[in-house]
Amino acid sequence: MAKPAPKKPAGAAKTKTRTAADLERRAPRKVTRAQIIDLLNDDLAKEFQALVQYVQHAAAITGPQYDAIKAELVVHSNEEHTHAISLADQIDFLGGVPGVDVAEAHISPDSKVMLEQDLEGELDAIARYRERIAQAEMLQEYGLRRALEDILITEEEHARDLQDALDL
Repeated sequence: MAKPAPKKPAGAAKTKTRTAADLERRAPRKVTRAQIIDLLNDDLAKEFQALVQYVQHAAAITGPQYDAIKAELVVHSNEEHTHAISLADQIDFLGGVPGVDVAEAHISPDSKVMLEQDLEGELDAIARYRERIAQAEMLQEYGLRRALEDILITEEEHARDLQDALDL
């Protein structure tokens, strides 16, 4: 079930939308092979969610100012699908079973809020994949690290596209 954007009380202060440059760099948590499989399955659920959310937003976004980003959202959804396949392959290679859970998608009737939701998802993905890359390195899983680096590059590109569309 999709989650609508929360309603702000009248007179609530407007919060500044974050950008990739605002992300804090944290030291990665040390994990075991079993733990990284679980974390990758959580990442997989969020890739499925991003794919669904991008499809919904591309279909529902309105306004001539959003024509260019509307087409880009469709491209993003296809790239999220590719990420899901890559993660599923890596989970299988590590001896795990790829999950089929889908994290909760966020929707809104407001086109700008849709893009802000998408940007928040990308910023979350960037932070998670930065940590996951370091964890793969600690486990000496270099193929996993490389696959995650490829995903991270695309997620950072998605964030830039959304930041541009939001004039950030």
